[in-house]
Amino acid sequence: MVDLNVANISLNRQLELIGMNKSSYYYTPVEMSPETLQLLQLVDKIYTDYPTFGTRSMCSYLHNEYEQLISRDRMRVLYNKLQIRAIYQEPKATVSNPAHKKYPYLLRNVEVSAINQVWSTDITYIPLKHGFVYLSAIIDWYSRYVLSWSLHIDMEAINCVDLLQSALAQHGKCDIFNTDQGSQYTSSIFTDCLLNNDIKISMDGRGRWADNIFIERLWRTVKYECIYLNDFRLVEECRQILTKFFIFYNTKRPHQSLNGVPPAWVYNKVQYGKYLQKNEK
Repeated sequence: MVDLNVANISLNRQLELIGMNKSSYYYTPVEMSPETLQLLQLVDKIYTDYPTFGTRSMCSYLHNEYEQLISRDRMRVLYNKLQIRAIYQEPKATVSNPAHKKYPYLLRNVEVSAINQVWSTDITYIPLKHGFVYLSAIIDWYSRYVLSWSLHIDMEAINCVDLLQSALAQHGKCDIFNTDQGSQYTSSIFTDCLLNNDIKISMDGRGRWADNIFIERLWRTVKYECIYLNDFRLVEECRQILTKFFIFYNTKRPHQSLNGVPPAWVYNKVQYGKYLQKNEK
């Protein structure tokens, strides 16, 4: 992606064009201590159950339930690593860039009644044996079908653009695309990709985690039914297991909000149509 042999475009300009900061370009992963990784996993599990916990509540909960004394300063560092925030304070999202344009939320009181009407995306943390990676996914709101997903060691905007382009290539386009106000999604390379495909941009209101509730529910399912059941060592191992899980999630796992059928049945219509005809008899 970055070519140092291009004479007429500086490194800084190339990084700016692909939405990557210089520190990420030169970044070399640093192995975390087992104790820190274990603590990150514990905080992530507790937050998944109690997303209203801020750093103060999390410190108190760890002290009361696990007899662990963690300072609020350290907990703030852990929250930043996990990219989480208490939902009553601000959305669980990446850091917002005040210089980027923010778009209004378009989905309040909107009835989602068809596939490819609304897509949304988000990023979550996955622990490995000696570090962590970030999982991104794009979901169709109507069918809950996972259209595309990816794993990366960072959260640069170019990774989100690649994921979006993959979903567009495989599934066509949606009418409205919803995100949080993270800097990846407000970056020009991401919003331009949507606008160039004539897709309306919707962004969660600040402090309104429920605006993107369907993908928040997806993360809970992925964590409890896949991530927390495995002890991932390598990124490739994590990718292989997630590949199997998302195939299962899309094509086999019954979804309560879809009358007990998998998302692929609804998204692909054919099997769902046969199911409805069978149950109407």
